[in-house]
Amino acid sequence: MTTRAADGTEVPGTADQRREQMLGAALEVISARGYADTRIADVAERAGVSPALVIYYFKTKDQLLTEAIRHYEDAWYAVGQQRMARLASAADRIEEYVAMSCLTEADPEPASSWELWLDFWAQAARNPEVASVRQKSDERWRDIIAALVREGQAAGEFREIDTEDFAICLSTLMDGLTIQIALDDPVVDQLRAFELSMRFAADQLGFDWKPGRGRDAVNRKASDEG
Repeated sequence: MTTRAADGTEVPGTADQRREQMLGAALEVISARGYADTRIADVAERAGVSPALVIYYFKTKDQLLTEAIRHYEDAWYAVGQQRMARLASAADRIEEYVAMSCLTEADPEPASSWELWLDFWAQAARNPEVASVRQKSDERWRDIIAALVREGQAAGEFREIDTEDFAICLSTLMDGLTIQIALDDPVVDQLRAFELSMRFAADQLGFDWKPGRGRDAVNRKASDEG
């Protein structure tokens, strides 16, 4: 199948393939350059297509950002579901999701950057279209956390607490900590963010948790880089 750009250029590949390729390129460029310094032409060059084709699919840079975020989230949650299916306990599933959020070692492909989320949140504060996507993104994340807690409560692993309140608190805590990571705060690194989040979760839900996994991941990464 051949896709035709607005300027008449023929681009081989299916529409879905080209769209996914452009969204992946957008994630890479925005993460590297920042949203403000990203141009449609930059994304087109990274994807190997014409700027006209990018505009044909996404119309505006704001729409490209929101679609790229949705693309990343769908892939992230798909990997998360696969990982959850391999874990026996609700506590392990909570830990896995926290690790995926806080530790680069556990972040699945396509890898995100914390700077990408800073750009997304900043645009959401001023742009109603982006704000709507941000709201749905947060609702999806809180719903998943709440569902994990209910599973743990049903299995007798977690104490009875308000699942919605807990989901709001944990998701907000992790968002705040990842902002500090993105800003390269000397006090809050990935490991500390992971351990603080897990201590909060274990204390609220009433299960035993000891540091170890996060330190092992960081040590493995340091060893690989060395």
